[in-house]
Amino acid sequence: MLRDMRSGVVSCILNSRRYTSHARRSVLRQDQSKIPVHEYPTAKQTDTRVYVWGFAATGALGVQTSVRKQSKAHTAVIKHPSRLNFAENRDIIDVAAGYGFSVFAAKCRDGKSLWGTGINTDSQIGYHKLGGAHRKPFELLIYPAPIDFTAVEGHEKAVEVVKVAAGRAHTLALRKDGVVYAFGSNAYGQCGREIVRGEDYFNAPQINRIDELGGLKDDPVVDVRCGQDHSLFLTASGRLYSCGWSDDGQTGQGRFGQVSTPSPIEGDLKGEKICKVVGSSDTALALNDKGEVFGWGNTEYGQLVTDYEENPQINLPRQLSFLRNCGKIVDVAAGGSYCMVLNENGDVFTWGYGILGFGPNVVHQAQPTQIPAALFGRNDFNPNVRVRAITSGLTHSGAINDQDDLYMWGHNRHGCLGFGHKEDQFFPLKVAVSARVMKISCGVDHTLALCKAFV
Repeated sequence: MLRDMRSGVVSCILNSRRYTSHARRSVLRQDQSKIPVHEYPTAKQTDTRVYVWGFAATGALGVQTSVRKQSKAHTAVIKHPSRLNFAENRDIIDVAAGYGFSVFAAKCRDGKSLWGTGINTDSQIGYHKLGGAHRKPFELLIYPAPIDFTAVEGHEKAVEVVKVAAGRAHTLALRKDGVVYAFGSNAYGQCGREIVRGEDYFNAPQINRIDELGGLKDDPVVDVRCGQDHSLFLTASGRLYSCGWSDDGQTGQGRFGQVSTPSPIEGDLKGEKICKVVGSSDTALALNDKGEVFGWGNTEYGQLVTDYEENPQINLPRQLSFLRNCGKIVDVAAGGSYCMVLNENGDVFTWGYGILGFGPNVVHQAQPTQIPAALFGRNDFNPNVRVRAITSGLTHSGAINDQDDLYMWGHNRHGCLGFGHKEDQFFPLKVAVSARVMKISCGVDHTLALCKAFV
């Protein structure tokens, strides 16, 4: 009888469990329609991302939000491309890497379209100060902060910046309508205004507004470039203007010394329609609409001439006739002691002195020489791959092919090549960036990449 009672109890328990389980399933079925559905955003073809790598101790990478952690990072290096959190909630449209600082142009939101991070000893990323009469401005920022334009005459609040450029200690920002803002050090007239001896750029910064070049209202500026201590301006009609330091002839105005007012560059450029101008140091290259290249500035290592008995400085633009065998040129780049061109077939040519992309035994090329196309991804399996853009800093270079892959080579100071180590790279090697690379900007010891998401 006891056995029958136990059997009955077990049967009741099992039935109860079955009923409970069935009831729970019924409730879940009834309430399933009420369960919230979380939809995660998917990447769009227009989504932009910014990746940074290289020397982080200056704050130029803008990755650190903790002052305590930053203070301990005197030798901090990011050796691999790292996605910049700041750019995730903003539509970044341009980036520029200076000497230990970076600037970012974003679609205007609440009047904030220009941001900066890194070294700020000359207010090259604007005036940043906490409240209080006795508080000093920041000499260094570790995270991007908006650059205030209210110091401009007229107290402008909403400035829609579309392009940026960064030099040794000055910045150029191009507004959508062609107005240029220049700020930072003006010791050589690179900000396009009169030089004031002993001027305090840190405690009393100025933002110079450049409305018109040459008095032409219908010829706005469409691009800006910074050398070390000089500035270059390209207008819609293809004319070039410059200002700043010109001891190596880098302003291209036929004179050496300082040029404090943006003035036209002529020489062999006169009558030509220029499409692009570059120059990260004191050598400048310009490309016209016919695919011809012109150069001026320092040519100590044969960047602009093949006859070494000539003056090592050229202060007026001259056409580089020795490039005719390279085909029609579609892009140009100029480093500290070497130059590069890209032709319409996607072939890259380099010459001058430095790490040119031909291995450790080649440090000088007197004539433009093609880097093997296979080093940029062209092979039997991908025979149609072409390089579409080239860029150069002082001592390291980059190329982007039509697959939106980035290849870099040169001096790997503080890991600025993004390969995970600090060893120099003597030929182009693909960088592991988890996005489609649209543009890169090379500083002295760090690199910025403006990218789009994979879709």
